[in-house]
Amino acid sequence: MTRVPQPQPGKPHPLGACRDGDGVNFALFAPDAERVELCLFSSATDSSESFRVELPARTGHVWHGYFPGLGAGQLYGYRVHGPFDPLAGQRFNPAKVLFDPYARSVGRLVQWDDSLFGFPAEDGLPRTPEATRHQDPQDSAPFAPLAAVADGEFDWRGDQRLATPWSETIIYEAHLKGLTKQHPDVPPELRGTYAGLGSKPVIRYLQELGITAIELLPVQHFMDEAHLRKLGLRNYWGYNTLGFFTPEPAYAHDRSPDGPTREFKEMVRSLHAAGIEVLLDVVYNHTCEGNERGPTLSWRGLANAAYYRLNPADRELYINYSGTGNTLDAREPFVLKLIIDSLRYWVEEMHVDGFRFDLASILGRESDDFDPGAGFFDAVHQDPVLSQVKLIAEPWDIGPGGYRVGSYPTGWSEWNGRYRDDMRSFWRGDPHRLASFATRLAGSADLYHHGNRRPSASINFVVAHDGFTLRDLVSYNHKHNLANGEDNRDGDNHNDSENYGVEGPTDDLEINAVRLQQQKNMLATMFLSAGTPMLASGDELSRTQKGNNNAYCQDNELTWIDWGLETENAELLEFTRLLIRIRKSYSALRRDAFFTGAVAPGSEWQDIAWYNAAGRQIAADRWAESHHRHLAVLIGPGAPDEQPLLYLVNTSAETENFYLPHTLQEALWKVEFDTGQTTSSASRGRYPLLGHSSALLSLLNKGSRSRR
Repeated sequence: MTRVPQPQPGKPHPLGACRDGDGVNFALFAPDAERVELCLFSSATDSSESFRVELPARTGHVWHGYFPGLGAGQLYGYRVHGPFDPLAGQRFNPAKVLFDPYARSVGRLVQWDDSLFGFPAEDGLPRTPEATRHQDPQDSAPFAPLAAVADGEFDWRGDQRLATPWSETIIYEAHLKGLTKQHPDVPPELRGTYAGLGSKPVIRYLQELGITAIELLPVQHFMDEAHLRKLGLRNYWGYNTLGFFTPEPAYAHDRSPDGPTREFKEMVRSLHAAGIEVLLDVVYNHTCEGNERGPTLSWRGLANAAYYRLNPADRELYINYSGTGNTLDAREPFVLKLIIDSLRYWVEEMHVDGFRFDLASILGRESDDFDPGAGFFDAVHQDPVLSQVKLIAEPWDIGPGGYRVGSYPTGWSEWNGRYRDDMRSFWRGDPHRLASFATRLAGSADLYHHGNRRPSASINFVVAHDGFTLRDLVSYNHKHNLANGEDNRDGDNHNDSENYGVEGPTDDLEINAVRLQQQKNMLATMFLSAGTPMLASGDELSRTQKGNNNAYCQDNELTWIDWGLETENAELLEFTRLLIRIRKSYSALRRDAFFTGAVAPGSEWQDIAWYNAAGRQIAADRWAESHHRHLAVLIGPGAPDEQPLLYLVNTSAETENFYLPHTLQEALWKVEFDTGQTTSSASRGRYPLLGHSSALLSLLNKGSRSRR
């Protein structure tokens, strides 16, 4: 092996590989390592490194060295020496080439091989029950993922974050590949890529739809699990991170080391020019290395006992709050630094506008319990960059007391699982749901009216990527996940349906009409609710996954958007566009203060009032009555030049004649929409609403009678 010139000591910060035009400084956190070797590769096809040299200096927990003459594009990895003692939580193995946790570019993707495991493995499994306690000597260099020294140069042309107010925000949750993979107007070579999402046809569709932010499922570099590869499947959703600073290369048309980063930035720049924010679904609760039977790719071989939460009773094992085998330990200062540095990188260098944190409750576990004052939240709040972007929590994990909806600190918004469950239940016609429906519609004050939080803290959704699509929700009583290779055992936590007696597809026009109405009803409720609406991509097109409610491993036509639906389901698409236009037209629907039921200063209307079908306000002691399946909601105007809205809902199967509030019997109303009929009007103070329907009326003229 040829030797390289003696490196200089360099600097311990910043971590990662940083070039200055004359050379590259490498800095790596490995607190318990005995020595660290930098491995340089000439190409991605090399079966071994061209050079191997020890990092010459150590400052605290960081090993570092400066190498003159190296530049952008250089492929590298690390070999880290130290004790292999799983019972003590130490899993060093210098036979394994390790990926830099601070890598800004990917030089080579992982190639599955038994040598990637730190213990003797065969076909991805320990050779013996005790094998995980023994060090494997096989060299992983031919198969290990490699980092590359990044260029980082880019002309943003004055681009900046949009900072759309929460009250104006409408989120579109999408999978980057699935959204464009079958789009007929995107050039074939760009479909499923960052460039495809940033293309004119896709941006035009998003603008016409009316959304203000696109929330992308994970695009940080991730990898497939070994068991999926054996089944011929892929990790489609991407919740299996390998690189917290690197865009996923598979989503790039240009897959050179700097190609994905450059292409991602171009996508963001194009979306920003169209007025659309970019939010990233990020996974800082666990890594792709799995449990004690997983591979040694990066963190496990660098500082296993520091990066991961280990079982204090048996440090060979990992605490598994994530359900994926391991849990990153955000209590450890350098792990917290990794997370914060990564977030800042995506904001400052990649110009993203905010984040949705997968299983965010894990990040707030100082001990075994969730703490809204945890160090992670403190670090974000005091950061001058991160405190200014959109922060969204998935407020649960699988650990004890992990369901924490409504418990996050001021400044955070949350996926409101209570909203999802209550709205599904109400529209299914379950008894005793009227009060919960009203509470969710009004912004979930029971969850968020504390600590100066606002209705926008509630991310309102009926379905998301994780579960049935909206069409499947109204069409299937049971999950159909056999294609996932787990004998239909997965996805139990999403088994919910609004079906009307028939499972799956049908030619029955009446049943299909009700299903369409139910899709419209739930979309209407979501866009009329106080809070921040989130639309799952394709639901406006009545997309189906044929009953698969856990399609995380289906990277195929089952999950890719079928753009033929744009014509086939044009009615639902146009209805969704209408709902978004209505939300943008009436400031009362975008209010970011909780309703009080009082008359607003300078107005003649209550900000909100609740009526039964007979036109009488609902008394406080009557909300729990199980037979109530009808509701009229009078929403007061949000501005002097606006008129009030009347939202009518009927979850029963029969037509209900709504008598309008008695003081408005002579009023003239415009029908903004009616999910049950296309032509309707309010006459003689009465409005007939078909079964399983909802309607929105706007006041044109209140007639001769007074308010309320």
